[in-house]
Formats: sequence, structure tokens, C-alpha cells
Amino acid sequence: MALVASPPPTLRLSGAVFLPALLALLVGCGGKPPATATPGVSTPPPAALPSAPVANTAAAPVPEYTYQVVSTFPHDPAAFTQGLVYLKGVLFETTGLNGRSSLRRVEYQTGRVLQKSDLPSQYFGEGMTIIGDRIFQITWQNQKGFVYNLASFAVEKEFTYAGEGWGLTTDGQALILSDGTHTLRFLDPTTFTVLRTISVFDRGRPLRRLNELEYVKGEIYANVWQTNTVVRIDPTSGQLLGTVDFSGLLSPDDYRHHPDVLNGIAYEASGDRLFITGKLWPKLFEVRLKPL
Repeated sequence: MALVASPPPTLRLSGAVFLPALLALLVGCGGKPPATATPGVSTPPPAALPSAPVANTAAAPVPEYTYQVVSTFPHDPAAFTQGLVYLKGVLFETTGLNGRSSLRRVEYQTGRVLQKSDLPSQYFGEGMTIIGDRIFQITWQNQKGFVYNLASFAVEKEFTYAGEGWGLTTDGQALILSDGTHTLRFLDPTTFTVLRTISVFDRGRPLRRLNELEYVKGEIYANVWQTNTVVRIDPTSGQLLGTVDFSGLLSPDDYRHHPDVLNGIAYEASGDRLFITGKLWPKLFEVRLKPL
């Protein structure tokens, strides 16, 4: 399936086109500021790291999905959303941009921010996830992550990693990190060493710009930066299990707020509920996937 580019409002970067010549120019980050910024070069994991066998490199058909909107909720249109997690009836959200990056606890029904902690201005906040009573957050090009107390948002620890940080999720055991390439890293949540990696291909081509991540029913959901596409990935092999086209979520009236790209996936396991939003989006959507 061809990846679907987002409409081009004011704060968007150029649309996604999977031509090799253009891909060479589109190296940047999942948080990725508006078009006036110059993204740095993503650094892939060292070649010596353990990795799964390459999967899905042949031109095999990949299941395609669309969506049905179940409910719509308000979302802070000033939030440059980077990470999103549903836990115990509320959303935890991280936002980006230097001087505007934060960690938030949000009442999803109203969009009201219940708790907030700002990052120092030198950090461009990126994805986040939760294991037990700890929140893990990464940053774009600082090669630094933070571990917070779930209740107080107090910083308990800092950690480092190679390359850029884009998205973060967990399978309940390891942290799973994206860096804008087609490779996902699995990190030990205590030592932050790389346990293994997987590589993701779409019909034989590396599927780069994997961004915000969410672990859903044994799969990794990843949005592809600058598109309306979310891909479903086998966490063991890296095989592409499906693609979801989220085009049309925002109405023409929503573009008065100058939204940026889709970025924000959260899942409530107990109710089997999937939530989608984006950077500077005025709405949060609960959606249900439908096969084409």
C-alpha cells in the first residue's frame, strides 16, 4: 500500500513520497520541528548489535485497513504531541519543541491537563511509555532519556542511548525505541543496553521514518512520519502485518488550528480501545480498525 501523505497546512513539512531520491533528503526526527528547521542525520544502531532475521523483504501483499470513528474528544491544539499512553482512565502525553516540551497527565474526555512537568529548554521532548510505576521519556537529538515517578512526575533517573530518539513503547519487558530509520531497538529498562533489534521492510524496501510507537495486542503500531499511515509490525521478526490509512480524520474546519502531522497512538487493553491524535491537533479520536 502506498503511504498516504497528510494535507499541507502551515506547520506541516513536505508530504511523504517513497522515491529513493527524496528519501535521501528526508532524514530527520520524529518530533521534527516545522519546515524552517534543519533536522539532523539519524544514527542507526551499531552493526554489531543482535538483530532478527530480515523479514518481509519480498513483494508479498500486506493487509490494508481503514477506520471507523467511535468517539471524538477535545485535545489541546497547542500540544506538539510526541508520545501518548492510556493508563487507568487518563492519558499520559509528551510534547515536543525546544522550550515547549512537557510531560502531561490529561483528562481525555475534556482535554484538560491535570498535571504537567516541563523539560529544560535545551531538550526537544519525544516519545514516552510506562512500565510499572515509572514513566520513560526520550529526547530527539540530545541522546538523553528521563525516568519519572508515575505519581509525582519527579525525575528519578536519566539515561543515554546512541543516535536520535523518536518513538518509545514497551512490550511489558523491554523498551522499544524508534530513531527514524527502519530499525527498532529493544532496550533493557534497567540498564538501557540494547537487547536486540528488528528491521522493517515494505515490499522489499526499508520502511524508514518509523515514529510514534504503541504496543497493541502483541503487535507494534508505528506511525510513519509525515503521513497518515500507521503500520502494524511483528515484534519478533519485523514483518509488516498491515497498514492503516487514517486520512480524513480532521475536518476542513479543524485546519483553522493549523494542525501538524498525525502523531499519537494510545491503546486501552481492558476495553480494546484505540486512540489517535496528532501534533497541534484540536481533537483526539477513538477509532476502530476495519479491513479493506
